[in-house]
Amino acid sequence: MVKNRHKLKILFLCTGNSCRSQMAEGWTRALHGEQIEPYSAGIEKHGLNARAVSVMMEVGIDISHHHSKTVEELSGVDFDLVVTVCSHAEQTCPRLLSMPRTMYVGFDNPPQLALQAETEEEAFEHYRRVRDEIRDLVKTLPHNLGG
Repeated sequence: MVKNRHKLKILFLCTGNSCRSQMAEGWTRALHGEQIEPYSAGIEKHGLNARAVSVMMEVGIDISHHHSKTVEELSGVDFDLVVTVCSHAEQTCPRLLSMPRTMYVGFDNPPQLALQAETEEEAFEHYRRVRDEIRDLVKTLPHNLGG
């Protein structure tokens, strides 16, 4: 069987490409790898967040091989859609957001919320909640994009 069908190229964009955008890329590969070629990047590089890696591993998705990168590092990729997952990225990256297909979905920032957690378990609960919210968004993507 020959497949000539174009995979949709989606960029998940956030501030530091350490947590939310990385989880979105991981979910997309796991749920829609046949239809979507996901990427993630940030306005800056903050490094891969260890708690994000841990909570994704809890659901069987290994993002430990991902690395933090800036949007400039992906300048050669022709994206079909850019999804900003935080308001800072939406406000800071007007060049990408002027693309024909963009989507903004603001998710809470787990590292920021975890700063106020009284226990490690409470900190992880913020990550799990946002992980699951991102999963719910990713599940809708092929339908929402006509894929």
